Amino acid sequence: MTNTATLQIKTDSMESLRMELLKGLQSGSWPPGSRLPTERDLCATFGVSRSGLRRVLAELREQGLITQKVGSGTYVAEKPSGATGKADGATGTGRFLAVPSVSPAELMDARLLLEPMLVDLIVNNANTADFERLEDCCARAEAAQTLDEFEKLDSELHEQLALATQNALFISVFRLMAEIRESGEWGFLKQKVLTAERRAVLQKEHRQIVAALRQRDVDTARRAIFDHLAQARLNLLWRI
Repeated sequence: MTNTATLQIKTDSMESLRMELLKGLQSGSWPPGSRLPTERDLCATFGVSRSGLRRVLAELREQGLITQKVGSGTYVAEKPSGATGKADGATGTGRFLAVPSVSPAELMDARLLLEPMLVDLIVNNANTADFERLEDCCARAEAAQTLDEFEKLDSELHEQLALATQNALFISVFRLMAEIRESGEWGFLKQKVLTAERRAVLQKEHRQIVAALRQRDVDTARRAIFDHLAQARLNLLWRI
């Protein structure tokens, strides 16, 4: 094997490690304050060297996603800040994307354009674990005891769709949109339109979207996501 091929394998392994750690941190698979697997376990699982692993962990620590305690281990930060970046060029760190003031209509228009674009990336990049997380999210939403709990799982499903793209830029953008969805005006509208009847429809639509994605049926999945969001937009905005 050539040196170039060996380097590519190492690079791919580190990128796989980085993406899996980000998924676990951003999806809540590891709750704030919980301990990550040991360095030895992570190295064995992803086939990376100890030095490579530590470079990835250092990046996550600089982003405020994890903390490390000498002799104890690596832990999820109590208040993960999501994707971060340089605040002003070469110095300082801060939010990569600040949460802007966005109306529900503006957000829904953006989602109608952007979320169907996830389909190609998911079909090309998602693995079995991604689809299992999507189906698990559907199952937990269907078992939710309250509409409020269901709504949180509805938001989680859309975040899991973004995570399944394995594209860091899309993940950052959709985490920003998720924060906007939790804003006061948006939350007030959701409470007005989410009924038991509407919940049943949403659950069916979620299953259709996930099934089409798992079957790698791009056209059906894209149409299902667009129709799902178009109806959500109509339900929300006619009340404004």
